[in-house]
Amino acid sequence: MNTAVKPTTTVPPHWGGTAWLRAAVLGADDGIVSTASLMLGVAASSASHGAVLTAGFAGLAAGAMAMATGEYVSVHSQRDAERADLRLEQSQLAADPEGELDELTDIYRARGLDDELARRVAEQLSRDDRLAAHARDELGQHPGTLARPLQAAWVSALAFALGAAVPIVAVVLAPGRLRSVFTIVSALGALGLLGSLGARAGGAPRRTAAARVMLGGGLAMAVTTLVGRLAGAAGV
Repeated sequence: MNTAVKPTTTVPPHWGGTAWLRAAVLGADDGIVSTASLMLGVAASSASHGAVLTAGFAGLAAGAMAMATGEYVSVHSQRDAERADLRLEQSQLAADPEGELDELTDIYRARGLDDELARRVAEQLSRDDRLAAHARDELGQHPGTLARPLQAAWVSALAFALGAAVPIVAVVLAPGRLRSVFTIVSALGALGLLGSLGARAGGAPRRTAAARVMLGGGLAMAVTTLVGRLAGAAGV
């Protein structure tokens, strides 16, 4: 068995701890931008108030389902890869336990332990559960980082729906001639808040993140409004 340290499996942002917050922020951001843009585009085509609301609710349902499906498939694929890595590691442990112990020793040595201590640590951690030790230190898998497809799906879908509700509520509550203005203002305000929350969770500058998210959302709404206006002028 080659005793070189094998590359660890690339693990996506996990679904434990605060990672659900990241997924929720991204899902809500998508819900706000896509639904507000859709409703503004339909409104710009001179469609009726009912048609604009119908577009909003349809966008909410379709987007939430798309987010749930996409996250489930993506995260489940990662989970399958994690399980495949564990099965391979288990077979290698059965075929060459001494060689795998050498690999674990090399890992601890590379982290700064001297040869004797690295060997003792490898032996002690392997005593109770060899597979768990290799999963953690060789593959980079931890109980808190294991992919959870169902959790990913429902968090993303719920976050999208909550975000999409912002422009829908704005259209319902706003006076007739100010519906588009209310939609834009509410969407940009919500995007700024989400950008600030996401930056706080990640330790990034909050104002810069909020401005970046608002700029991107504003651009998306402007482009969609233009497309809707051109479609309406063309009689589509």
